[in-house]
Amino acid sequence: MVAEVLEHLEPSRGGLYVDCTVGLGGHARALLKGGASRLIGFDRDPSGVAAARSALSEFGDRVEVVHADYRRLTTLLDERGMTTVDGVLVDFGVSSMQLDEPGRGFSFRHDEPLDMRMDTTAGPTAAEALRGVDERTLADLIYEFGEERHSRRIARAIVAARGQSPIQTTGQLADIVRRAIPRKGYMRIDPATRTFQAVRIWVNRELEGLDAFLGEAARRLAVNGRMALITFHSLEDRIAKHTLRALQAEGFGLRIRTKRPVVPGEAEIERNPRARSAKLRAAEIGQGS
Repeated sequence: MVAEVLEHLEPSRGGLYVDCTVGLGGHARALLKGGASRLIGFDRDPSGVAAARSALSEFGDRVEVVHADYRRLTTLLDERGMTTVDGVLVDFGVSSMQLDEPGRGFSFRHDEPLDMRMDTTAGPTAAEALRGVDERTLADLIYEFGEERHSRRIARAIVAARGQSPIQTTGQLADIVRRAIPRKGYMRIDPATRTFQAVRIWVNRELEGLDAFLGEAARRLAVNGRMALITFHSLEDRIAKHTLRALQAEGFGLRIRTKRPVVPGEAEIERNPRARSAKLRAAEIGQGS
């Protein structure tokens, strides 16, 4: 959704922009080419940081890419003496690079180690996390983060399976989930999809502190500063929607630019089917705030 991001962040105004999930650097490149004077990009994924630094090297000292969790935004800006910024972009969720890179364990298209960490330098892998979680907690997180109505059946199956042998690969986990869910005719998505989403969100703490981060980001915006948020599932989008509304109601000058979320057009979905579920919300700080 590069065109939509440029429309709402309007980098032609110049200034300092923050790409909180820089990934391969596609949005960052568009912002810099579109007129942003300077950009700082964050990413939890060391592979993403390396790729973005390479992709954006032509912009020299106009860009800095940092290995960091975007929820450290306030600290990271303070360390650099950046009191306000002119634009903030957050592209939530797992990236295409993470889904496609062998050995990351985000997808069950290939049987590989069950890792799922966005930051491969920290925290337990999905295999390690599943080893010790109790059945009730596991069922609750599959229901909450995966919106999976068969969560208790799936949790029971996972606990039973790990009692026989450790669950170490994506193929093992996917097969356990598929066998646990009753099949009735055609299923639009693979039965393992929601459980994989839930485990990934849990392992990476993706929703933890999201509302607080959005508040911090909004308060860092300069007058006429803008923020754009891209979400890929209803849990993220719900938090983004309600937090933006709450911030607007506080009266410090935040105005929501998108009455309804912006969704990708047919041409973009045809080029990139993964964009189908994307939703963009944008806001800005008005004059006199």
